[in-house]
Amino acid sequence: MKIKIFLSLFYILFLFNTNLLSSENNKTLKVGLLAPLSGPYSEIGYSLLYSLQLALSEINDDKVIIVPRDSGSNNQEKINIALDDLKSKGIKIIIGPTTYEEFQEVKKYNDLIFISPSNINPEFSKNIISIGVSLESQLTAIMNFIKKQKKTRTVIMYPKNEYSELIEKKLVELNLKEIRKFTYSPNPEVLTGEIEILTNYTQRKRNLELRKKMFEDKEDEQSVKELDRLEQLYTLGNVNFDSVIIIDFGNNLKSVLTSLVYTDVNQENVLFTTINQWFDESIFYENTIKNLYYPSVNYKEFKKFNKKYFESFNIYPNEISILAYDALGLIYYAWKSKEEINSVNDFLFKNKIKGKIGTFSFKNGKISQELEIYKTDKNKFIKF
Repeated sequence: MKIKIFLSLFYILFLFNTNLLSSENNKTLKVGLLAPLSGPYSEIGYSLLYSLQLALSEINDDKVIIVPRDSGSNNQEKINIALDDLKSKGIKIIIGPTTYEEFQEVKKYNDLIFISPSNINPEFSKNIISIGVSLESQLTAIMNFIKKQKKTRTVIMYPKNEYSELIEKKLVELNLKEIRKFTYSPNPEVLTGEIEILTNYTQRKRNLELRKKMFEDKEDEQSVKELDRLEQLYTLGNVNFDSVIIIDFGNNLKSVLTSLVYTDVNQENVLFTTINQWFDESIFYENTIKNLYYPSVNYKEFKKFNKKYFESFNIYPNEISILAYDALGLIYYAWKSKEEINSVNDFLFKNKIKGKIGTFSFKNGKISQELEIYKTDKNKFIKF
């Protein structure tokens, strides 16, 4: 399979460079790709490259040229060499960089425009537009969903790590500062104890034992039935929230869900939500939450993209590859609408733009996605 991947990559690079040479004298849209084509994250870089090949085939316009260059792994020297080379070829707009850490370096190139798959900052930042699924878009979708479910006591949960300050800043910007916040340790051994405090687990456990003692020495039919009912319970009493938003991923998310179940949070009364999980199927098998809701990109389009990608290259794409696909679509739309792209302001469209991941809105120098709510139910992702 590695031989097939190498041959496919060789063909794509050859095709890109041949098109570039043959179109020097024509009016073309030349788009650079700044991605890690070497180093520990090269798999992401090649995945982006392949997705752009799919986008090109769908656009079907021989005046659109992609010029890929290697950024390495947060390598300033490689980034500068790549950007200088792209500039020398008359390229003004670039898909990339892939990480927020590289933003400061590319901001130095004021005459270039960058469309990044990063999701850290949805605002147009100088010469950079981030089209990743931003936390703002996700929280907006979740809060609208929670309101429709008539939940009024929400707890936002997130781990104590390097992103805590960023999350808190976003909560303030979205005017969610009045909503209760709960930070927890990423260490599962510490986490359970912290969630016991959040859910008042010890007191609710004690409430049950005290209640059971009231009926243990009674023999009338009603008391016996009540004691039998209490024996089926783990705790007695409700938690002081009716919905949770868990900002976490992977095993950490599963640990939080497991701890909430362990502390006997009633799933009939409490709404469980989290952020975009890119339809991670492992979540089906490693927690006991009956229904977990989260905002995400369009599932049908996501599956369709993955299927087409696999059929073309015999491997599955990285999740952010679909963002590069949409990035080229946005660039092409702007180019066809305005005939020339000179700054990030050329992407302030009045109309909403529909892409593979969903619908984009552009307002007040900020890009947002209108996300759909999905739930996990019986090992399936179901649009709510």
